[in-house]
Amino acid sequence: MDEDEDRRLRVIAPDISQISIGLLRKVVGLYPEERIPEEALACADEVLEKYGTDGLRLLVMSLAGWAAVEIERDAQATGRTHEALLDDIDLTRLEAHPDG
Repeated sequence: MDEDEDRRLRVIAPDISQISIGLLRKVVGLYPEERIPEEALACADEVLEKYGTDGLRLLVMSLAGWAAVEIERDAQATGRTHEALLDDIDLTRLEAHPDG
């Protein structure tokens, strides 16, 4: 990352972090679960429109950070490995989309 890119991202990072938390507030516990991707896509579209690709990149970075921390916490709390938890997530993906 060059200095210009770093500066651009730093300016919008607080907004994107707040948007990430807002998205999580909307989707955690959402029923039916099929609505989660709809909310995520709507959020991504809004970020793209307002912040461009830099905003989308930060959104992915933010959500990946939150996911990684929560997987680590879950692993520690349950005594399972990160890989075991990720295998469960992957299994859920396969069950939801058995054709690939």
